[in-house]
Amino acid sequence: MSNDTISIAVSKGRIYKEALPLLAHAGIVPIDDPDTSRKLILDTNQPDVKLVIIRASDVPTFVEYGAADMGITGKDVLLEYGGSELYEPLDLQIAGCKMMVAGPTEPAAKRPGRKRIASKYVNIAKKFYAAKGEQVEIIKLYGSMELAPLVGLADLIVDLVDTGNTLKANGLEPQEHIMDISSRLIVNKASMKMKHARIKAFIETMAEAVATRGA
Repeated sequence: MSNDTISIAVSKGRIYKEALPLLAHAGIVPIDDPDTSRKLILDTNQPDVKLVIIRASDVPTFVEYGAADMGITGKDVLLEYGGSELYEPLDLQIAGCKMMVAGPTEPAAKRPGRKRIASKYVNIAKKFYAAKGEQVEIIKLYGSMELAPLVGLADLIVDLVDTGNTLKANGLEPQEHIMDISSRLIVNKASMKMKHARIKAFIETMAEAVATRGA
Protein backbone atom coordinates (compact mmCIF):
# COMPACT_ATOMS: atom_id res chain seq x y z
CA MET A 1 0.00 0.00 0.00
CA SER A 2 1.24 3.50 -0.79
CA ASN A 3 2.24 6.02 1.87
CA ASP A 4 -0.89 8.04 1.04
CA THR A 5 -3.21 5.14 1.87
CA ILE A 6 -4.85 4.73 5.26
CA SER A 7 -5.33 1.09 6.25
CA ILE A 8 -7.60 -0.12 9.05
CA ALA A 9 -7.27 -3.70 10.33
CA VAL A 10 -10.52 -5.27 11.52
CA SER A 11 -11.70 -8.82 12.14
CA LYS A 12 -14.53 -10.42 10.20
CA GLY A 13 -17.67 -11.18 12.19
CA ARG A 14 -19.42 -9.32 14.99
CA ILE A 15 -16.80 -6.57 15.39
CA TYR A 16 -16.78 -5.86 11.65
CA LYS A 17 -20.58 -5.73 11.44
CA GLU A 18 -20.92 -3.45 14.47
CA ALA A 19 -18.09 -1.21 13.23
CA LEU A 20 -19.75 -0.59 9.86
CA PRO A 21 -22.16 2.17 11.06
CA LEU A 22 -19.28 3.95 12.83
CA LEU A 23 -17.11 3.76 9.71
CA ALA A 24 -20.04 5.00 7.60
CA HIS A 25 -20.32 8.03 9.90
CA ALA A 26 -16.65 8.69 9.10
CA GLY A 27 -17.51 8.48 5.38
CA ILE A 28 -15.97 5.04 4.88
CA VAL A 29 -18.12 2.37 3.24
CA PRO A 30 -16.55 -0.91 2.03
CA ILE A 31 -17.18 -1.81 -1.60
CA ASP A 32 -16.33 -5.48 -1.04
CA ASP A 33 -18.19 -7.81 1.34
CA PRO A 34 -15.86 -10.01 3.43
CA ASP A 35 -18.53 -12.71 3.63
CA THR A 36 -18.62 -13.17 -0.14
CA SER A 37 -15.23 -11.88 -1.28
CA ARG A 38 -11.99 -13.81 -0.95
CA LYS A 39 -10.06 -10.53 -0.81
CA LEU A 40 -8.32 -9.80 2.48
CA ILE A 41 -7.79 -6.12 1.67
CA LEU A 42 -11.17 -4.56 0.98
CA ASP A 43 -11.61 -1.47 -1.17
CA THR A 44 -13.86 1.29 0.14
CA ASN A 45 -15.68 4.25 -1.41
CA GLN A 46 -12.55 6.25 -0.61
CA PRO A 47 -9.75 5.13 -2.97
CA ASP A 48 -7.07 5.88 -0.37
CA VAL A 49 -8.73 3.99 2.52
CA LYS A 50 -8.51 0.18 2.77
CA LEU A 51 -9.88 -2.32 5.28
CA VAL A 52 -7.56 -5.22 6.13
CA ILE A 53 -9.54 -8.29 7.21
CA ILE A 54 -7.61 -10.50 9.66
CA ARG A 55 -8.09 -12.58 12.82
CA ALA A 56 -9.02 -10.48 15.84
CA SER A 57 -5.96 -11.69 17.75
CA ASP A 58 -3.66 -10.51 14.92
CA VAL A 59 -4.98 -6.94 14.79
CA PRO A 60 -2.57 -5.54 17.45
CA THR A 61 0.42 -7.18 15.74
CA PHE A 62 -0.47 -5.71 12.32
CA VAL A 63 -0.93 -2.26 13.84
CA GLU A 64 2.15 -2.31 16.09
CA TYR A 65 4.44 -3.30 13.22
CA GLY A 66 2.92 -0.82 10.76
CA ALA A 67 1.22 -3.31 8.45
CA ALA A 68 -1.95 -1.30 9.23
CA ASP A 69 -2.22 2.32 10.37
CA MET A 70 -5.16 1.62 12.67
CA GLY A 71 -7.16 -1.31 13.95
CA ILE A 72 -10.42 -2.25 15.62
CA THR A 73 -10.29 -5.11 18.13
CA GLY A 74 -11.57 -6.18 21.53
CA LYS A 75 -10.07 -5.01 24.81
CA ASP A 76 -9.62 -8.70 25.68
CA VAL A 77 -7.25 -9.10 22.72
CA LEU A 78 -5.29 -5.97 23.69
CA LEU A 79 -4.88 -7.06 27.32
CA GLU A 80 -3.76 -10.52 26.27
CA TYR A 81 -1.39 -9.08 23.63
CA GLY A 82 0.26 -6.83 26.20
CA GLY A 83 2.15 -4.63 23.71
CA SER A 84 2.88 -1.05 24.72
CA GLU A 85 3.72 0.31 21.26
CA LEU A 86 0.14 1.22 20.40
CA TYR A 87 -2.12 4.18 20.97
CA GLU A 88 -5.62 3.32 22.19
CA PRO A 89 -7.49 6.61 21.74
CA LEU A 90 -11.10 5.45 21.68
CA ASP A 91 -13.51 2.97 23.22
CA LEU A 92 -15.91 2.25 20.35
CA GLN A 93 -18.48 0.72 22.73
CA ILE A 94 -19.32 -2.11 20.30
CA ALA A 95 -19.21 -5.92 20.55
CA GLY A 96 -19.72 -5.72 24.30
CA CYS A 97 -19.44 -8.77 26.57
CA LYS A 98 -17.97 -9.76 29.92
CA MET A 99 -14.80 -11.58 30.92
CA MET A 100 -15.91 -14.09 33.54
CA VAL A 101 -14.77 -16.99 35.65
CA ALA A 102 -17.23 -19.84 35.10
CA GLY A 103 -17.59 -23.31 36.52
CA PRO A 104 -19.98 -26.23 36.96
CA THR A 105 -23.34 -25.52 38.54
CA GLU A 106 -22.72 -28.63 40.63
CA PRO A 107 -18.98 -28.65 41.45
CA ALA A 108 -17.17 -31.97 41.41
CA ALA A 109 -15.21 -33.25 44.40
CA LYS A 110 -12.21 -31.02 45.07
CA ARG A 111 -9.00 -32.40 43.60
CA PRO A 112 -5.71 -32.18 45.52
CA GLY A 113 -3.24 -29.46 44.60
CA ARG A 114 -3.74 -26.09 42.98
CA LYS A 115 -6.98 -25.13 41.32
CA ARG A 116 -6.82 -25.57 37.53
CA ILE A 117 -8.10 -22.79 35.27
CA ALA A 118 -8.55 -23.34 31.52
CA SER A 119 -8.47 -20.30 29.25
CA LYS A 120 -7.13 -18.88 26.02
CA TYR A 121 -6.70 -15.64 28.00
CA VAL A 122 -3.67 -16.85 29.97
CA ASN A 123 -2.28 -13.39 30.82
CA ILE A 124 -5.66 -12.05 31.94
CA ALA A 125 -6.29 -15.13 34.09
CA LYS A 126 -2.81 -14.95 35.65
CA LYS A 127 -3.22 -11.28 36.57
CA PHE A 128 -6.71 -11.83 37.97
CA TYR A 129 -5.66 -14.64 40.29
CA ALA A 130 -2.36 -12.96 41.22
CA ALA A 131 -4.33 -9.89 42.32
CA LYS A 132 -6.39 -12.17 44.56
CA GLY A 133 -3.23 -13.72 45.98
CA GLU A 134 -4.39 -17.12 44.79
CA GLN A 135 -1.96 -19.60 43.25
CA VAL A 136 -3.54 -21.55 40.40
CA GLU A 137 -2.47 -23.65 37.44
CA ILE A 138 -3.42 -22.10 34.10
CA ILE A 139 -4.06 -24.43 31.16
CA LYS A 140 -3.96 -22.80 27.72
CA LEU A 141 -6.78 -23.79 25.38
CA TYR A 142 -7.71 -22.32 22.01
CA GLY A 143 -11.41 -23.19 21.94
CA SER A 144 -14.24 -25.33 23.32
CA MET A 145 -13.43 -23.92 26.76
CA GLU A 146 -16.68 -25.26 28.24
CA LEU A 147 -15.44 -28.83 27.78
CA ALA A 148 -12.57 -28.46 30.24
CA PRO A 149 -14.58 -28.76 33.49
CA LEU A 150 -16.85 -31.42 31.98
CA VAL A 151 -14.01 -33.84 31.27
CA GLY A 152 -11.99 -33.06 34.40
CA LEU A 153 -9.26 -31.08 32.63
CA ALA A 154 -9.90 -27.99 34.76
CA ASP A 155 -11.97 -26.82 37.71
CA LEU A 156 -12.95 -23.47 36.20
CA ILE A 157 -12.62 -21.50 32.98
CA VAL A 158 -11.90 -17.85 32.21
CA ASP A 159 -13.68 -16.79 29.05
CA LEU A 160 -15.84 -14.17 27.37
CA VAL A 161 -19.54 -14.45 28.16
CA ASP A 162 -22.25 -12.80 26.09
CA THR A 163 -25.69 -14.31 26.75
CA GLY A 164 -24.45 -17.16 28.95
CA ASN A 165 -26.50 -19.65 26.93
CA THR A 166 -23.47 -21.77 25.96
CA LEU A 167 -22.40 -22.03 29.60
CA LYS A 168 -25.90 -23.04 30.68
CA ALA A 169 -26.21 -25.65 27.92
CA ASN A 170 -23.03 -27.28 29.22
CA GLY A 171 -23.94 -27.24 32.91
CA LEU A 172 -21.77 -24.23 33.73
CA GLU A 173 -22.55 -20.85 35.28
CA PRO A 174 -20.75 -17.49 35.66
CA GLN A 175 -19.08 -17.25 39.06
CA GLU A 176 -16.87 -14.14 39.08
CA HIS A 177 -16.91 -11.01 36.94
CA ILE A 178 -13.40 -9.99 35.86
CA MET A 179 -14.17 -7.03 33.57
CA ASP A 180 -16.46 -5.63 30.91
CA ILE A 181 -15.09 -5.90 27.37
CA SER A 182 -15.73 -3.71 24.32
CA SER A 183 -13.90 -2.99 21.06
CA ARG A 184 -11.26 -0.27 20.85
CA LEU A 185 -9.69 1.80 18.12
CA ILE A 186 -5.91 1.44 18.12
CA VAL A 187 -3.31 3.42 16.18
CA ASN A 188 0.27 2.77 15.08
CA LYS A 189 2.61 5.31 16.72
CA ALA A 190 4.59 6.05 13.54
CA SER A 191 1.40 6.49 11.51
CA MET A 192 0.11 8.93 14.13
CA LYS A 193 3.16 11.10 13.48
CA MET A 194 3.38 10.70 9.69
CA LYS A 195 -0.37 10.92 8.96
CA HIS A 196 -1.36 12.94 12.01
CA ALA A 197 -3.99 15.25 10.51
CA ARG A 198 -5.91 12.48 8.75
CA ILE A 199 -5.81 10.05 11.64
CA LYS A 200 -6.74 12.74 14.19
CA ALA A 201 -9.73 13.73 12.04
CA PHE A 202 -10.76 10.08 11.74
CA ILE A 203 -10.56 9.57 15.52
CA GLU A 204 -12.68 12.68 16.11
CA THR A 205 -15.32 11.56 13.60
CA MET A 206 -15.43 8.06 15.11
CA ALA A 207 -15.83 9.62 18.56
CA GLU A 208 -18.81 11.60 17.23
CA ALA A 209 -20.29 8.39 15.84
CA VAL A 210 -19.90 6.63 19.21
CA ALA A 211 -21.50 9.55 21.02
CA THR A 212 -24.39 9.67 18.52
CA ARG A 213 -24.92 5.91 18.80
CA GLY A 214 -25.05 6.10 22.59
CA ALA A 215 -27.42 9.08 22.65
